[in-house]
Amino acid sequence: MIRAFTRPATIALALAFCTFIPVMMAAVRVVQIPLGALPEDSLRLASVPVAFFLHALAGVLFGLLGPLQLVRALRRQFGSLHRLSGLAFVFAGVVLALSGLALLQQVESMATGLLDAARGVFGLALIAVLVLGVLAARAQAMVRHRAWMIRAYAIGMGSGTVALFLFPVYLISGEPPTGLTTDIAVVGVWLVTIAVGEWVVRRLPSPDLCSPSAQ
Repeated sequence: MIRAFTRPATIALALAFCTFIPVMMAAVRVVQIPLGALPEDSLRLASVPVAFFLHALAGVLFGLLGPLQLVRALRRQFGSLHRLSGLAFVFAGVVLALSGLALLQQVESMATGLLDAARGVFGLALIAVLVLGVLAARAQAMVRHRAWMIRAYAIGMGSGTVALFLFPVYLISGEPPTGLTTDIAVVGVWLVTIAVGEWVVRRLPSPDLCSPSAQ
């Protein structure tokens, strides 16, 4: 059972499923921001449209490219394309983190200090992990490189996976859930996502994708 779950194709499909809602929501924002058609609950972010647009666009690219980087056929048969999409993935991740930090600094938050602190810490962590992944690739330590990229994806999309639980509440109530309980849930799911990413890294049986300790 564990062996089946840790196959790259299975992981890619699982990632695509878990991040479908946040990626689609970010794609909608990419269209809405230039048109000035943001819903009322997002209007406060219109005060920094450039950072908001970059955050949404980077989220779409980061969310879509992450699962593709795990497709073995892409790596083996289209190495140049894999490297190009990998560079785009890293660039999107850095923009996602920096624009998120900019929004955190420039927009009055509706969240508690817990969630704001988590956003700041994980934003900085995403940049650090991406840098480590790039350095590992430059050193031709590809096992460590892929492990860091899995971790980066878990950090970058961690807050988005909570949409699987909160989006149905939003559809029913018509308003985004807020408050300390919601923020605890967001941070908790974020941490669980990171933990699952680490679990996958340490249990991938293939030499293509395994724990850094195997390097």
